[in-house]
Amino acid sequence: MEAKEWRTEQERLDQVREKLKARIDELEPVVTGLRDQAAEIRRRFWEEVTVNTSTDEDFEETFYTIKQQAAVLSERERRHRHMTQQWRSLNRLLPSPYFGRIDFLEDGLNLSEQIYIGVSSFLDEDGLSFLVYDWRTPIASLYYDYSPGPASYVTPVGQITGTMELKRQYQIHNGQIRNMFDASVTIGDELLQQMLSKGADSQMKSIVSTIQKEQNAIIRNDNSRLLIVQGAAGSGKTSAALQRVAYLLYKHRDSLKADQIVLFSPNPIFNSYVSSVLPELGEENMQQTTLQEYLDYWLGSSLSLEDPFDQIEFVLTAQSTPNYEARLQGIKYKASESFLRALQNYAQWLGREGMLFKGIRFRDRDLITAEQMRSQFYSYNPSLRLANRVDLLQKWLLKELSLLERKERTASWVEEELNYLESEQYAEVFGLLHKDKEVFDIAEHYAVVREKITNKSREDEGDFDFAEREQKLLSEAIVKMSFKPLRQSVRKLSFIDIQGVYAQLFGDEAAYRERTDEDEIPVLWAEICKQTKGKLDRFELCYEDATPYLYIKELIEGVRTNTEIRHVVVDEGQDYSTFQYEYLKKLFPRARMTVLGDFGQAIFTQETKLQESDSPLVRLYGEDETSLIRLVRSYRSTREIVEFTKVLLSDESEIVPFERGGPKPLLTRLEGGEKRDARIWKDIAALKAKGFDSIAIITKTAAESRIAFESLQMQGSEALQLITKETVTFEKGVMVIPIYLAKGVEFDAVLIYEASSQAYGRENDRKLLYTACTRAMHQLLLYTTGDWTPFVQALPANLYEEATY
Repeated sequence: MEAKEWRTEQERLDQVREKLKARIDELEPVVTGLRDQAAEIRRRFWEEVTVNTSTDEDFEETFYTIKQQAAVLSERERRHRHMTQQWRSLNRLLPSPYFGRIDFLEDGLNLSEQIYIGVSSFLDEDGLSFLVYDWRTPIASLYYDYSPGPASYVTPVGQITGTMELKRQYQIHNGQIRNMFDASVTIGDELLQQMLSKGADSQMKSIVSTIQKEQNAIIRNDNSRLLIVQGAAGSGKTSAALQRVAYLLYKHRDSLKADQIVLFSPNPIFNSYVSSVLPELGEENMQQTTLQEYLDYWLGSSLSLEDPFDQIEFVLTAQSTPNYEARLQGIKYKASESFLRALQNYAQWLGREGMLFKGIRFRDRDLITAEQMRSQFYSYNPSLRLANRVDLLQKWLLKELSLLERKERTASWVEEELNYLESEQYAEVFGLLHKDKEVFDIAEHYAVVREKITNKSREDEGDFDFAEREQKLLSEAIVKMSFKPLRQSVRKLSFIDIQGVYAQLFGDEAAYRERTDEDEIPVLWAEICKQTKGKLDRFELCYEDATPYLYIKELIEGVRTNTEIRHVVVDEGQDYSTFQYEYLKKLFPRARMTVLGDFGQAIFTQETKLQESDSPLVRLYGEDETSLIRLVRSYRSTREIVEFTKVLLSDESEIVPFERGGPKPLLTRLEGGEKRDARIWKDIAALKAKGFDSIAIITKTAAESRIAFESLQMQGSEALQLITKETVTFEKGVMVIPIYLAKGVEFDAVLIYEASSQAYGRENDRKLLYTACTRAMHQLLLYTTGDWTPFVQALPANLYEEATY
């Protein structure tokens, strides 16, 4: 680019930065002043309020004084937050105010507009002219979607058409233009090359300066109830989804808040990995959780739930254990549409017969039996839903308890309780009954209590016997407190035997078919039933049973919903079952859903094929309300690593590498574990010498991770991290990590600890190995102490280098 053009651009940049500095200097004292004012109001809040509740008028005056002070404090804090947000936004812009420019000539106008695009907007002093446009503004979409030539963008008032005359990219560092590129259709490969050649970080970074056209379609999709993104490993689907959240918060800033969006992550580490993206863009973080956390919450403490990592550990390591195949069949079946349909039919059967209840017992006797509940339940209109009939039964039970409570006051045990009642208990009972705070200091006020009762008796009853009145009051209180846990239990629906209702499904095959009208039953059904009921008897629940169990529970008790959540983002969506999507839809009935996944990385036994238009997920929301976007270009890894990894899959045709070169994957065969560990440490030293700070030694399982970690520690003296399911974050360095915890994360270099046929010999190991290898950005090294896995043996020899020691 000509020197004159370069100087013009640098001068313009300098002017923008000067105006940014001036605005920052102007805001600084305002932000500080508002913060100090809010702090002072909080400190002196009660000094400004006179609390007087002597009369109704005094109470009302006190109330309005407090309300006024609270309103003043709220206004100061709101202004402080708003001004602080502006101040932080300007400070983010200062080092690099913008990354792109387009010159756009709108149809019907004579003069083109120069539009500079950055991470947030910045207006000139007149408050009308944009010196920088936020990347989320409608006009900024031109930068991502078009090359110079005819172009258009959509605004709230309609479509604007015109001609893009220039599209330019910048690399700016500390106020200096380092590089400029005039780009064509995509964001220029030169800039993207430089961005991708950087080292991996412990946290994901924003990609707004390098968003590609297909990613922009994900970000700005605002119409679909369900958006499915099927993307190859490293295609930027997660990054695009996070920018999508930032876009939605910007576009709907008056009606959508960050805490109305929830991200379901594959594991706690991933939550940490993506936690900085939205704050980097000036937005508050959305809610981040895992499905396991939600399941644990809704199941409560009644059952101990297996987590998905223990489940996959079992699948990967327990092949030689008895009844392994039955567990595998059970996992697949319980995640299927067939089982969902079976449970829906089972609920209809329960509407006619078969509901199980727990009788209400009191002092070792039945107050209301399970049979009485069942009879009452089936006396209601059979056309009512199960949940509605449960609601009616609950009301009936509470009414019955009230009647039984009154009868119980004359029971012999009540008189016995009265005889043994200590004075402190006496005062407490009376105080609870009459809500009299004065009597809670029991030791001092026991006499006062008797005085009150005596006086009340004389006033209300004339010569009514004091002892009889006292006994009646205390009897009522004792029975009332004794029945309180029973009422609480009924309100919590503890009278329903949900555990028994679910276990009842797993009887003999004939009964199952009759109750569910189901034909597709696994071959090893008898053993699946035995395993499931055995777990339930120990108050345990396998992970594959969690969502079906909750599904039945909610069909009976009523659906618990969260209507505040408006957007749900599911990462690694291929690993969710049909049941789990059904559950999420019921849980968040007002939410739009964005599902990100790669079927090539479907390493869990339950899976959903996202890319098929007739998949259960698409049917759940309907084809008319569903959009499917495919990302086939992989940006994370070098061309050599992508070419190697995509052939590991049986169908690699849709994965296109980005043209960033590097060394071919290195396959190293060694004789024995000690030699392998010594070689790994030498290779790590060489990788560190190249400047790689993030290095992962990936194992197949957590068990193998522990063995590898201990073995490597004996060979080397450098710091080594062991990543487990309890790890919630990790820093740069060298780490040992199982494949399923590395999902969604990337590393400068990946070392596959053992890639032998013994480790990856079965067909369902193929996607595990693919997932592990695709974590590498710059270098991939595989080791074996035996024969190579058949997936590597099948690769063309020109895709890798080999070494033997």
